[in-house]
Amino acid sequence: MTKSGNAPVRHATMRGRNLAVVLEHIARHQPVTRARLAELTGFTKTTVSNLVGLLEGAGLVRDGALVHEGERGRPGVGVSIAGDGAAGLGLEVNVDYLAACVLDLGKQVRYRHVVSADNRGRPPADVLAALSALAAEAVAAVAGQGLAVAGAAVALPGLLDREHGVVRHAPNLGWTDVPVPVAVPAAPAPLPTEYDNEANLAALGELWFGGGARLGDFVHVSGEIGIGAGIVVDGRVFRGAHGFAGELGHLVADPSGPPCSCGGRGCLEQIAGQEAMLRAAGIPQARTVTGPDGSVNALLDRLTGGDPVALAAVDRAGRALGGALASVVNLIDPDTIVLGGVFSPLAAWIRPPLEGALTAGTGSLRRGVPPVEVSGLAEGAAVLGAAGLVIERVIADPARLL
Repeated sequence: MTKSGNAPVRHATMRGRNLAVVLEHIARHQPVTRARLAELTGFTKTTVSNLVGLLEGAGLVRDGALVHEGERGRPGVGVSIAGDGAAGLGLEVNVDYLAACVLDLGKQVRYRHVVSADNRGRPPADVLAALSALAAEAVAAVAGQGLAVAGAAVALPGLLDREHGVVRHAPNLGWTDVPVPVAVPAAPAPLPTEYDNEANLAALGELWFGGGARLGDFVHVSGEIGIGAGIVVDGRVFRGAHGFAGELGHLVADPSGPPCSCGGRGCLEQIAGQEAMLRAAGIPQARTVTGPDGSVNALLDRLTGGDPVALAAVDRAGRALGGALASVVNLIDPDTIVLGGVFSPLAAWIRPPLEGALTAGTGSLRRGVPPVEVSGLAEGAAVLGAAGLVIERVIADPARLL
């Protein structure tokens, strides 16, 4: 009785794993014939056909153009990911904006919206309510495109308890031990939602939509009001024992420097953070920091015009950031460093002093320092990574959508 009672469970589990294997190979090799899928997976052609049929019935894959595989024989029908099947919703809370992004199963952006907002001092419940409203708008917008959102992921700043969905400490927001349930309404029930640190998701965004595998093991530096680092090793984010790895902005850059909202003094973000650079450049804070009329564009205008005060502010930030990254390089030995967030548009001015300090700080321990690259995703990396995380979850477990 026990054996027969467990059989359906084992069969369902095995089928789910087989579906994931087939869908992963379709995503990687598309368009790909059923015969080629049988070779790649080791499954029989009949098994592959049955599994593809299930995936097709769920709207996850579709037949497409004829594919020639090999020099001889007739072409076969290629199977590809169905772009108008399941979709993933990414959401982001940052100090000065909220963002939403929807990707289809082919990882194409189908919706993106950023709302500028000064979230410091706002009650967390108000911020999360605004994010939920933004999520509802995104779900409704892509529903009009025929897309069904399968889940959501939320990028949050600060130290995060991912298991329980609690922001333990986000000093730039003033949040401590804040539960962050984000209601994402969808029919027939609210979407499953997970949470992660914005720097980690920005690094995944870079891995999936930016430099990708050619970066090797890399450190993605996300510069906003605060400074975070996502560390990618063997294609996975390194989180540390408690999930708090990568708090680059709170390395001490100047022990006699200004106090930081974290309770320390002279932290890196007090010198190289977005607001610190604007203060040092003598640029007043606009409510919209990164928009067309924002303070960052004012800084860029001054840098382009050769303003000595702005140039000195960014030079000092670059040297401080390079010094901090020298310690990171000596500690974890990455292949590449990637500058993201606000550091992307500032790269022409901040990278030279950064690279100089990085080279000086690593001494003779290495034959050379890792190359410093500039992300093309800039401030959009984290919300892209969040949406991409949902798509990766669907590909890894398509059975839950059947």
